[in-house]
Amino acid sequence: MEEKLEKIMKLENIQQYISNMRPVFNKRALFSDTTEDYLSPAEPEAYDKVKIRFRTATNNVDQVLLVCRGRKYVMDLETSDKQFDYYVYELQLGEEKVSYYFEVRSGSLAGYYNTRGLVQEVNEYYNFVILPGFKTPAWAKGAVMYQIYVDRFCNGDTTNDVLTNEYCYINEPVHRVEDWNRYPAQMDVREFYGGDLQGVLDKMDYLQDLGVEVIYFNPLFVSPSNHKYDIQDYDYIDPHFGRIVDDKGEVLAAGQKENRLASKYINRISNKANLEASNELFIQVVEEAHKRGMRVILDGVFNHCGSFNKWMDKERIYEKVRGYEKGAYVSADSAYRGYFDFQNQSSWPYNNSYDGWWGHNTLPKLNYEGSKELFDYVMYIGKKWVSPPYNADGWRLDVAADLGHSQDFNHYFWKKFRKAVKSANPNAIILAEHYGNTREWLQGDEWDTVMNYDAFMEPVTWFFTGMEKHSDDYREDLLGNAGSFWGAMMHHSSSFSLPSWQVAMNQLSNHDHSRFLTRTNHKVGRISTLGPQAAEQGVNKAIFREAVLLQMTWVGAPTIYYGDEAGVCGFTDPDNRRTYPWGKEDQGLIAFHRDIIRVRKENDELRTGSIKYVDSDYNFLAYARFNKKAQCLILINNNHHPVYKVISVWVLGTQKEGRMKALICTDENGYTLEQQAYEVSAGKIRLELPPLCAMVLKYEAGGAEA
Repeated sequence: MEEKLEKIMKLENIQQYISNMRPVFNKRALFSDTTEDYLSPAEPEAYDKVKIRFRTATNNVDQVLLVCRGRKYVMDLETSDKQFDYYVYELQLGEEKVSYYFEVRSGSLAGYYNTRGLVQEVNEYYNFVILPGFKTPAWAKGAVMYQIYVDRFCNGDTTNDVLTNEYCYINEPVHRVEDWNRYPAQMDVREFYGGDLQGVLDKMDYLQDLGVEVIYFNPLFVSPSNHKYDIQDYDYIDPHFGRIVDDKGEVLAAGQKENRLASKYINRISNKANLEASNELFIQVVEEAHKRGMRVILDGVFNHCGSFNKWMDKERIYEKVRGYEKGAYVSADSAYRGYFDFQNQSSWPYNNSYDGWWGHNTLPKLNYEGSKELFDYVMYIGKKWVSPPYNADGWRLDVAADLGHSQDFNHYFWKKFRKAVKSANPNAIILAEHYGNTREWLQGDEWDTVMNYDAFMEPVTWFFTGMEKHSDDYREDLLGNAGSFWGAMMHHSSSFSLPSWQVAMNQLSNHDHSRFLTRTNHKVGRISTLGPQAAEQGVNKAIFREAVLLQMTWVGAPTIYYGDEAGVCGFTDPDNRRTYPWGKEDQGLIAFHRDIIRVRKENDELRTGSIKYVDSDYNFLAYARFNKKAQCLILINNNHHPVYKVISVWVLGTQKEGRMKALICTDENGYTLEQQAYEVSAGKIRLELPPLCAMVLKYEAGGAEA
C-alpha cells in the first residue's frame, strides 16, 4: 500500500512539474479587431481579398488559426518587433457575410479569441464580422454631433412664433411662453418658446467654436406640437421654425376649439409662400453648416404621422384650402384613404375609426402594407431631403423597428429605404432609434447604425451615477460596478460591425431621458413628484465631466444634447426640454467641452483607433485607444477618494520605456490642460489619481527627462 501511494505521489509530482513547464499565453498581448490595422481593407467590397491580422507576444505561441466558414486556416507570421508578433491570413471574400474568430495554440494549450478577448468556449454572437460592400460615411466616423430641439435652442425670429390661441392641440389652446427661462410645464407639448432655424443660423459661430461636426435636428417638418413627432406635412419645413412671409387670418376666439376656424394657423402652414420660404431657409442652414465643415441630419418620423396631417386632416384644416386633396378622415373618396387602416368602412364623412400608434388617435399609424402609393411617397421623401437643393446628410429614424405590421415587412421597408436614400446621396447616413439587440438591423442592407442606448447610454449612466436613464430608479449595486459596465459594453457592442459601431450615436442625455447632470444627484423622480428645482439640487459637475471625457474617448459618435455643455439640468420629458440658457451658461463646462472635443479631433486614435480593456476596479476604469502610430490611455477614478495605480501600458503597443503625457485631466476642482508627464518603466506607469478624476494620457518615446 505504501509503495502504491509513493508511486501515485511521484506521478502527481511529475504531472505538476509538466503542468508548470507548459507554455502559457501572455493573455494581455493577444489582440485583434476589425480596424484597418487588423483588417485591410477595413470596409471591403464583395470579392475583395482582405488581410486579417492577429497580435501575440513575441515568441509566445506556436500557432494562430483563423476559424471561419467551418474551416481553420493557418496564419503566417508577418512581422515581429521586440514585444509582439503579428500573424496574417489573406482571405478571399464573396458576397456573403464573413464571421470569424481565432484559435491560439501553445504546446498542449489552446484558446479562442473573439470580441470578448481570450475565451475557452466559442459563442458565434461574439465573432468578428465582415460585411462585404457595407460602408458607413467617413465624415460620421467618430464625429462630434450636437442634437438641437429647435423650439428650445434659440429664438432668432419672433415674427414666426406660435401665438397664444393660434390653434388648439389635444383639445386645449396652444400657448406662447413669454419668459425664455421659465421651466417647462408638466403638460408642455402645446407650449412654445419660439426657437427656430434663424436662431440656429445666429448661433453657428458658437457651434463651430465648440467643435461641432454634425447637427442632428429633432423634427423640422410642419407639425402642431413643439416636439413635432406628429408630422403634418413631410414636404415642408414648419413656417414656425422657418419664415412666415404672408401672415393673414385670426387666432381662435376665446373658448373656440375647432381648428377649421383657426384662419391664421391655416394660412401659416398651408400657404405655399410660407412653406417655400421655410424650405429656402433650411437650404441656407445646410449651406452655412457645410461651409463650416458641419453636416446636418434630419429626424424622420415614418412610423406614424399626426392627426393634423394633410393626408388624414382630422382637424379639417385643409378641407377648404385650394390646392389640397380631401383628407382620409374627411372623405371616403380621399386619395389617401389607403394610407391608414380604418376599422369602420362606412363611417364617412369624418371617420374616426382609424388605427392610432399605441392607441393614440393623435398619431395615426401609417398603413404601408395597404398602400403602394404611401410606400412610394415616403421613399420619395427619403430621397428628396438628402438631394439638391436641400442636401441634408442623412436621417435619424424614429421608432424604426415599429414601422409596419410585421417584422418581415419592416426589414423589407428599410432595405428599400436604404437603396432609395443611398441612390440619391451615397454619403448620407441612416441611423435609427432602437432599444435592444441591433444585429438583425445592421447587416449592411438596412440601417447604418443606431442611437446607442444599450452599448453606451445605459452602462455609462449606471456606472457613474447608479441612476436609470429616466431618473426613475437608483441602483447602488450598479454605481461604480466596473464588471457590470464592461460586461454590458462588450456584450452589446458585439452586435455591431465596426463600420456601424464607429458611427453609433453615443449620448449622455437626449429629449426622451433626464439630463445626465441631474442624474448625478441620485434623486429618483420627475417634475410631477419632485418639482423642477430638485433637478438642479446636489448635482456633481465633476462626475459629469468624467462621463463627458469617457464619451469623447469611446468608439462612436459622441452626441451632445443641446445645453448639456452649458450645465442645463432636468428630469425626464418634458423637463429635459428646457431652453438653452443664453447669457446664463456655465462657461467652465462649455470650455471643458470645447477642449475635450479639440483633444479628440487632434488625436485620430480617439476617433477611429482600436479600443482595449486595460484595468478596472470599483469605481475605476482604464482603457486604451490606439493604432500603429499613436497610443492613448484613458483613466477614470469615480471614487470620492484618491487611488494609487500601477498600470501596464505596453499592451497599448507602446515601447517598454518612455513617458505618457496628460492631454487633459479633470477632477473635483475643475480641469487642466497642463501636460504632466508620467515615466514608463518596464512597460508600466505609476500614478495617483485624485478623487473624481478622469484623464487622457498619450505615449511619447524617450525618457521622462526628454
